[in-house]
This record gives sequence, structure tokens and C-alpha cells, in this order.
Amino acid sequence: MGEQIELRVTMAENLRAARSDVNQLESAILNLAINARDAMPDGGILTIETGRATLDRAYAARHDGLSAGDYVMIRVSDTGMGMPPDVVAKAFEPFFTTKPIGQGTGLGLSMIYGFVKQTGGHVRIDSEPWRGTAITLYLPCDVGQDARDGGLSGTGETPEGAGEIVLVVEDDESVRLLVLDVLQELGYTALHAAEGRAALSVIESSSQIDLLITDVGLPGLNGRQLAEIARRRRPDLPVLFVTGYAANAAVRGDFLDEGMDMVMKPFAMDELAAKIRGILEKRSVTRVALSPS
Repeated sequence: MGEQIELRVTMAENLRAARSDVNQLESAILNLAINARDAMPDGGILTIETGRATLDRAYAARHDGLSAGDYVMIRVSDTGMGMPPDVVAKAFEPFFTTKPIGQGTGLGLSMIYGFVKQTGGHVRIDSEPWRGTAITLYLPCDVGQDARDGGLSGTGETPEGAGEIVLVVEDDESVRLLVLDVLQELGYTALHAAEGRAALSVIESSSQIDLLITDVGLPGLNGRQLAEIARRRRPDLPVLFVTGYAANAAVRGDFLDEGMDMVMKPFAMDELAAKIRGILEKRSVTRVALSPS
């Protein structure tokens, strides 16, 4: 956050357990904190708080897929620049951003929105210009449990790594930090670059790289071009593309070569973990098959 940001944390007591994914929730809070920091370049107050919330039928009826009932509330708020109504209305769009060109491709809210919706929850934005922004996550209560029964529950066992070295290329700082954080949690060793030219210096070095994860929509040298150059240097390097573009890119027959895969934004962290594990295991099987007997 830096010394100019004051962090305030207010945790409610005796909260019920919530249905969620621990890794994705941690990443969501990190993402929101980064956005809040960027909205307060001259300093301010970042507040993270939890509480109970009940959404009634009238409120639920105005939001597709939302059920009335009890929720655990997590709110991240700042005292920064805030957003006018027209910006708030677009905030969940995958590539919408209030940042200057070259300082990120989006607020990361589309990924958070997708994650919360997967849990059956809800996201709300309250913001006014120069009065700050508050983003509230509503996670459905896990019926029959309380906070002493283990708190936030995961969606299942997440496939873990075994120290493999992964190069992450992503120009959006918030997304890059999220992926790096997940890789570290899963037991991988992560290298990273913010754009294609910087990634090439790593690819052309003697560093071991077991997997390349790259955004497709990089500035300058795009992700597909980067992968082609990387494959000339390291012919058997597997590549995982990350993109928020429409799925038509995924169905183009000439886009994904052998040893390549794709994950669409917004993605669940479990989905990312499974994609990584699957592509690395497939590479191991191919290496064994090609080895002389």
C-alpha cells in the first residue's frame, strides 16, 4: 500500500461460514486493495470490513440469479477519486479501465464479478467523484455451519505444482499479481514480465521455463506472436493463453497449436490451476513417449 495509505480493518464477530473459494476470495480482496491504492495517489484511507447482510425479495428480484436470504458481507472502500455513474455502469466490463494507457487493461472487477456470481453471491459498487468508492461482496451463508466449523469453505481440492518454473506475461499489474500469488500458493516458481519484449529476454536466457502463461492482448508484441517466437527458442515449451476476448478466438483452428491451451477471463482460480496442471502433465507424458527406450 505504501506509507501514504492508512489501512483500517474491522472484522465482525460470530459471522456464519460462507460458501466461497479461499484462493479466489484472497485474490479478489488483493485486487480491490490495488484498485483502491491507485485511486488514492495522494494518500487516503483503505478500509476492509466484514458483517452480516440480509437481502430481501424485492432487492433480489432486481438482480438476475440472486436469491433472497442471509449473506456474509465483505466491503473494501477508499477515500479516493471515486467514479461518476457512467463509469460505475461499465466497471464490470472485462476491458474497461479508468487508468491511463499503458497502466493496465482493466480494473479486474469482471473477474471478481464472475467469481462471486459462481458462489451464488452478489457485488455492489457505491461511488461518487472525489468521495471514494466502496465495493461490497455478498457471499451466501453456508447453511448448517458457523464460523467455528472452518470459516470459508473451498470448492474442492485444487491441483498443486511441484516446483515447476512458470513465466507469466501480463501487462495488467493487478491480474499479474493475482496469478503470481496463486502460483506461489500452489507450489510453483514464478517468473514474470509486463510485456512481450521483456519476456523475450527471459525466454532467450538460460533460465529453465516449464510453462509460459501469457495474456493474448499484450501491447506491442501480442501473446500469440510471443508464443511463436518462444517456440522457436524452446520448441517443446507449453503455452497457456489468458484472454478476455470472445470465445471465437478459442475455436479458430489455427490459433492453438499442439501443447497450447486457453483460459477465458473471468476465470476461477481452480480452473486456472487445473489448466496448468493438465498442460504440464501432458508435457511430461509426451517427453516420456519420445524418450529412447
